[in-house]
Amino acid sequence: MKLTGTMPQSILIIRPSAMGDIIMASPMLAALRRAYPQARISWLVEPGLADLLQHNPDLDELILWPKGEWNRFVREKRYFELLRRIIALRRELRSHRFDLAIDAVGLVKSRFLLWLSGAQETIGFLSKEPGAFLLDRKVSKGKNDPAMSSEYRQMIVALGLDPGPFVPQIFVAPGDREIARQLFASLGVGNDYLVFAPFTTRPQKHWFDERWSLLAGELVDKFGKSIIILGGPGDAERGAEIVRQSGRAQVYSLCGRMTLGQSAAVIEGATLLIGVDTGLTHMGTAFSLPTLALFGATCPYQTTPSPRTRILYDALSCSPCRRKPTCHGQFDCMRALTVEKIVVAATTLLEEERETL
Repeated sequence: MKLTGTMPQSILIIRPSAMGDIIMASPMLAALRRAYPQARISWLVEPGLADLLQHNPDLDELILWPKGEWNRFVREKRYFELLRRIIALRRELRSHRFDLAIDAVGLVKSRFLLWLSGAQETIGFLSKEPGAFLLDRKVSKGKNDPAMSSEYRQMIVALGLDPGPFVPQIFVAPGDREIARQLFASLGVGNDYLVFAPFTTRPQKHWFDERWSLLAGELVDKFGKSIIILGGPGDAERGAEIVRQSGRAQVYSLCGRMTLGQSAAVIEGATLLIGVDTGLTHMGTAFSLPTLALFGATCPYQTTPSPRTRILYDALSCSPCRRKPTCHGQFDCMRALTVEKIVVAATTLLEEERETL
């Protein structure tokens, strides 16, 4: 299904939140740029996630949606101020005169943003959310496709375009690399280090903190490499406890100390990344970094474009339960991923990496 009318000269992608989904949607930029080399491509994103996109050479502009600020106005019942901000964003979006707007979310909020854009043609994911009438075309996300980024690839195909290799990409700013280098120098961390990404939004997606500590100890003893734990400010206490319980001086928590762009720089330079279903883990695949992804309650993909990514997923009869776990907090799917199993997988991945050098 090709675009109606002339080739679009101004395109808007609406995928404002969810770090992992922004990473997995990023290949749309290269596909759109190949098809429409002269078009101006914009992406609507929350300010805190802008680092994921702002250095992508296929993107012309980021438009920031201050969702947190809007939510605060609602909590404080400052509805007039909220209306002013909505009108201001509407004015900004419509000044671009978008020929095409892509709702890469499929929720009522993204459809509202789509309407604000005033785009001549709109396309978005089919869902049960209100506002489907705002879409000129609706695209199924598809079911049971095990490939990473499959729904976003489906969107590009629905536009009648060649998706190409469809590989997620993150571009790191030189300044973020330098900040990471200076911090590592102050810690005495060299260029050969591992990264843990243990934290995410829902408890059923977590592995267990005590196992992260045991894993850190095992890997430090086995490989002699430093381990960096990454996460946000809200993860700082748990990250520090994992370090303390590991009992190893070579384990460091940088939770809450790095911006998203700086965290990306840390991941880009790592020897191995181990993480749960979280955006930082998906970065490993984007950087074609040796990556172990620990999935259980969710399994967003089972294959990736990177031969260096390994997915550890023991599917139970209840898997994946997503947002509705039935195990009463036992999280058996994640419990099945033992420290020993992950040490073996990490060893295999590192040995394969050495053989290719």
